[in-house]
Amino acid sequence: MKLVTFDDGKVGRLDGETIAELDVATMREYFERGGADVTGREHPLAEARLRAPIVPKKFLHTAGNFREHEEESKRVDWSHEIAPWIVFFQNVDAIVGPDEPVVYPEHLTNELDYELELAVVVSRPGKWFGPEEAADYIGGYVIFNDITARDIQRREMRSGVFSFCKAIDTFCPLGPWIVTPDEIGDPHDLRMELRVNGERRQESYSGNMSVTIPEILAHYSPLGYSAGDVVSTGTVSGVAGFSEDAASLYLKPGDVIEAEIEKIGVLRNPVISWQDAHG
Repeated sequence: MKLVTFDDGKVGRLDGETIAELDVATMREYFERGGADVTGREHPLAEARLRAPIVPKKFLHTAGNFREHEEESKRVDWSHEIAPWIVFFQNVDAIVGPDEPVVYPEHLTNELDYELELAVVVSRPGKWFGPEEAADYIGGYVIFNDITARDIQRREMRSGVFSFCKAIDTFCPLGPWIVTPDEIGDPHDLRMELRVNGERRQESYSGNMSVTIPEILAHYSPLGYSAGDVVSTGTVSGVAGFSEDAASLYLKPGDVIEAEIEKIGVLRNPVISWQDAHG
């Protein structure tokens, strides 16, 4: 099942090219209630404006999980180690949905980058559980593009932590919908690809994670989950900032990013200038 948020915040279930509206006010409420009934109202997908499928109470980042990402950082002598098990919180106000623009804040950064990630939506509250129980807490999967200002990130990493570089307004594209586990099967068997203006930049496979999704969810469970929380699983190799020709690959206004994960879909976002967004 594919779950969507659309138009003015309605929640629905995607049935082919039709959205069946559900009787909940938000996607978080859908998971808090353990589901929802259809209202009987239907909407053509082609006429709906898809929004970010969920705005969670907590959004947990996992960094350094794909060791191929760490290996490529070494090739360009990145300033700091990309250690495994880096965790930090995302600013949920930075979330945007499919086809919504990523705003390039030229006065803050000259090195705007992309990071394709598979993210997990937590289905119910929980804490202090092990990997063998984690499947009971998985409500679905969604594509996350972890937009990052690399020049800000290098400055932040001098202190050993980073957050601002990834939490600026519009830096958290999420979507296009949440796909429930029954449609995904093994989440460690998915092809992953990110394109900029049709050119492939990142290509990998979710099986290349160094730790599994159940291990990730269990590891963070001492923090306590709320229904609808989101947990990312890390990016794959191919980011601009770890390329030998990074300057030519960083995002710029006018670019279009397509983040694709097998069995989920494509999350598309244009990049626009600060001037175009804010005047």
